[in-house]
Amino acid sequence: MATRKASPKERLSRSVIVDDALRVADAEGLDAVTIRRLATDHGVTPMALYWHFKDKGQLLDGIAERLFALVDLPAEPEKGVWDRRLVVALNAFLAVLRAHPNVADLPLTRALASEAGLGVAEHTLGLLREGGFFPGDAAEIGSFLLCAITALVTGEPGPEKTLGGKDRDTAVRARRAHLMSLAPQVFPSIIAAADTLADCRSEDRYFTRGVELLVGGVVSLARISVTGA
Repeated sequence: MATRKASPKERLSRSVIVDDALRVADAEGLDAVTIRRLATDHGVTPMALYWHFKDKGQLLDGIAERLFALVDLPAEPEKGVWDRRLVVALNAFLAVLRAHPNVADLPLTRALASEAGLGVAEHTLGLLREGGFFPGDAAEIGSFLLCAITALVTGEPGPEKTLGGKDRDTAVRARRAHLMSLAPQVFPSIIAAADTLADCRSEDRYFTRGVELLVGGVVSLARISVTGA
């Protein structure tokens, strides 16, 4: 008996299309992700993709959903202090965005638009409520944390990350030379920190400290809300 050949619609599942869209975005940027481009890559007409995504907006929703699904949160509630668990949750989200910086801003407006996003939001809000925040305050703080983690990735300091090798080294040296040329009596602190300002000393250290600062601020707010101080 002859084996029935799968139709384009069957071959191109929603998951396959999202995987391909994320691959293109990682390699070429979000502007390169189009229905027509993905259809061409798979040797089909755009209509084969419209079965799953009516337009690029829905495709971007699918990518954001995938990012949230990749966030590695504990399957069962962990024991321990809520703020340490918040650090774990934020680092899990951060790890996903760092792996896909070209689409890091997509989750900002799509956190509540998918089951995966709702799961991350519920986990985060639950931790904040455990810390003593009322639901409305937890929602505001959770939204800020989402924006702040995104900004850590999209606004990482230092020379353009697209530069590599000698070009990047040249950019770092030029920035450091500029900072060191400033008037020491006017900018002594900037000159003292010129090496770090010219180039991030350690990406891991930068992101770790960023999360610690965010959670430290949240903990301070929690203490104020409890004590009224």
